[in-house]
Amino acid sequence: MSDPTYVPPKVWAHDAPSGGKFASINAPTAGAREQKALPVGKHPLQLYSLATPNGVKVSIMLEELLALGHQGAEYDAWLIKIGEGDQFGSGFVEINPNSKIPALADHSVEGEPLRVFESGSILVYLAEKFGAFLPTETRARTETLNWLFWQMGSAPFLGGGFGHFYAYAPEKYEYPINRYAMEVKRQLDVLDRQLAENRFIAGDDYSIADMAIWPWYGVLARGELYEAGEFLSVQDYKHVQRWAAEIAERPAVIRGRKVNRTWGEESEQAPERHQASDLD
Repeated sequence: MSDPTYVPPKVWAHDAPSGGKFASINAPTAGAREQKALPVGKHPLQLYSLATPNGVKVSIMLEELLALGHQGAEYDAWLIKIGEGDQFGSGFVEINPNSKIPALADHSVEGEPLRVFESGSILVYLAEKFGAFLPTETRARTETLNWLFWQMGSAPFLGGGFGHFYAYAPEKYEYPINRYAMEVKRQLDVLDRQLAENRFIAGDDYSIADMAIWPWYGVLARGELYEAGEFLSVQDYKHVQRWAAEIAERPAVIRGRKVNRTWGEESEQAPERHQASDLD
C-alpha cells in the first residue's frame, strides 16, 4: 500500500515500475524498442490494431464502408499485442510515433504508403476518402466533428482515469475512483441529453461520431466495459441505452467488433482479418 502522506519530489524520476496491468510496458520515453517490420497484405488498406475501444472504431468504420459497397475499403487487419509491446517495434513506430493503436497505412495513394494515426484522424480520413458517414453541409459536418472531438477529449477520463483506477490499478483508492466515476457519469448525462432529442449522436444520420463514441460509452452502457455497469448505474441513462442497443445490432458493428479480438467467445474472435469470410 502506498504511503498516503506521499509528497512529490522536486524532480520526478522513473525509479521503479508503477505497478498495475500495464506496468511492464509503461515508460517515460518514446521511440522504437526493437527492430521489427510490419507485415503487409494484399489490400490497399493495412490496419494494425487490437480490439480495444479505440481499435474497434476503425474496424467498424471499414466494415460499414464495405457494407455500403465501397470495395476500395477492403483491408488487412494485423494484430498488435500491446501487452507484449508490439507497438514499440520499429515498423509500427514508423506509422505511429506515439506507439498507440490503431494505425493505418494506405497503399492506394501515389508514392510511399500514407500513414494515418489516432483513431479520430483515421475516421475522418476514411470518411473523406470514401465520401461516407461525414456530412458535407457545413452545419451538419461541424456538429459531427463536434461530437467526434468530444469523444477524443472525454474518453481519457473514462479509460485512463476511471478504467485505470477502478479496474487496473494495483490498489483501490477512494479519491481517484470517486473523482473519475463522477466525471464519467457527467459524460453519460451529456450523451443522454443529446440522445433525448436525436436518434444518433449528431442528428438523424449515423456517422463517424457514433462510431467513435459507441465503442466506449455504448459498450459501457451495456455493462461490457470494466464490469462497471452496476457501479455506475448505467441503466439510468435511458436514451443512451436505446442508442447503444440500436448500434449494437448493426451487422457491420457486429463484424467490426470481431476484428483483432483475442478474448471472449471463440465465435466473436478474428485475431487477423484478410477477407470478408474471416468474420463469418
